[in-house]
Amino acid sequence: MFKALKRLQLKRRGLMTEKTRRKHSEKEWVEKLRDAALVRCALFLLFAIGLSALIMGAPDERLPMVETPWRATMLGIVVLLIALLHFFINHPSSFRRNSRVFLIFGIMFIHLALLRLSFALAERGTFGDQGDHYSFLVAPFALAPMVISILLGRTQALFVTVLCSVWGTLLVGYVMALPIMVAGLVVGFLAVLVTDGVRKRSGLVRAGLLIGISVTGFGILFGMIGGDLLDGQTVDWVGLGYGVLAALLGGVVTAMVVGGVLPVLESLFRIITDISWIELADLNNPLLRRMTIEAPGSYHHSLLVANLAESAAEAIGANATMCRVCSYFHDIGKLAKPEYFIENIGEADNPHDDLTPTMSALVITAHVKEGVDIALTHKLNSRIIDVIEQHHGNSLVYFFYRKAIEQEKKARERQEEGELNDDDIPEVSEESFRYPGPKPQFKESGIISLADAVESASRSLAKPTPGKITQLVEDIVSSRILDGQLSECDLTLREISVISESFNSTLRSMLHSRITYPKDIKDTERNGAVKNAASGKNGSNGQKSPRNGIQSGKAKKEDVSLS
Repeated sequence: MFKALKRLQLKRRGLMTEKTRRKHSEKEWVEKLRDAALVRCALFLLFAIGLSALIMGAPDERLPMVETPWRATMLGIVVLLIALLHFFINHPSSFRRNSRVFLIFGIMFIHLALLRLSFALAERGTFGDQGDHYSFLVAPFALAPMVISILLGRTQALFVTVLCSVWGTLLVGYVMALPIMVAGLVVGFLAVLVTDGVRKRSGLVRAGLLIGISVTGFGILFGMIGGDLLDGQTVDWVGLGYGVLAALLGGVVTAMVVGGVLPVLESLFRIITDISWIELADLNNPLLRRMTIEAPGSYHHSLLVANLAESAAEAIGANATMCRVCSYFHDIGKLAKPEYFIENIGEADNPHDDLTPTMSALVITAHVKEGVDIALTHKLNSRIIDVIEQHHGNSLVYFFYRKAIEQEKKARERQEEGELNDDDIPEVSEESFRYPGPKPQFKESGIISLADAVESASRSLAKPTPGKITQLVEDIVSSRILDGQLSECDLTLREISVISESFNSTLRSMLHSRITYPKDIKDTERNGAVKNAASGKNGSNGQKSPRNGIQSGKAKKEDVSLS
């Protein structure tokens, strides 16, 4: 009842809108599909059926012990069961998310289908007499490893590389089985190495060239191009040229396909790559440009938080680029009422002087909901919205809470003196002064939450010495831990300690003092002359004449220059 009345007063004052804020949450049926075990089993079954179909359509000349299609299919299913066990043990978070399961096994199926297609074309004579050789050179060995490495990281990409290499041997004849196995493993590992943490799309083209060069090396090693080039006897230079061109073209085309499908996969599976984070870091974003004009103090605060968070994330191996970008946008909710935040008030009157502490707290905490609403309107990615929601957790707006407690104390003193009744004493509830939450749910969100608090508190340091900075960081971090604000993110105590050291180092650089340069003697005398002239000491009966003062100042300047 008390909150409803306060919100009604805020609406009348124009401090709160009538519309209902949109919530950043999934529909219930979507959440059930995302985590349902039955859906996961169906995805595994579909992959098994598709894999079996690919293996059954492979040539009859297979590896020994698996000459028949049924034996090869059974071997593929056994490998799949082992892979699922490994996936469950080593990648439990991805195993429990059906979208990740669909992404990983869907990309592997496309990889294997394209591999099978390239050799099927060779079997039909599309590439002439050297069909198998050219199929090997243009085979997309790096497709699945590159996609998974960029989207999900190297550990899951290595898992995919091994599986695609093993299953690839069951899709070709026994002559090509060994080259497919070796090239699939080596080229896949190289693709993971050169694309892990790639930050520009041009890096994909360079990766494609390196992959093409490595496939060329395997083509020469297995005698598929250039004839007996390694023996130095009969060299087919024309065939070598065509083979090198095919391998390089295959690598570059694979990289271009990966670069083209990445935006689609990021949108479908809500995954943000380092490439996209770099693109989002552009300060010319319309929201950021609005902040420079409407909330310059909040904009400057966001830049400083970004520096703190990025350095701390690099120190513990978290996603530093994500921290920087999310820090830029974490306070965009202040655009709704920028004049109610201290960093934007400046020399103007403080509007909170006309509000009760409870109403002030409502205005302050509302910037989180406002930020989510603005982010959804401008279709920012989900990670940025998560940080906007979580960067304050359910922490206490301590300043206004303490002000409310003091007002309640004074009201009770007046009550004891008989000036007030019981109904006139304001009720102070701590919950009314807390942010809505949730608490930070992942490392980067926890880092930004700490950086935001530390940067805000650092403004109160009159003379920021290294000792004061260290004590400030320790106090802020300790209070956040004791308040349980980091209880739901996976930051360890060791990582928090490293983050604190990073904050200390960055703040010392940001708040360093400068040398006080001594004034030039002539400048000192000149300033003194101007000051005397402006005070009216010009020999005109003590009258303060600006014109005479300026003339006297000029005369004094001439005297100084002559001396």
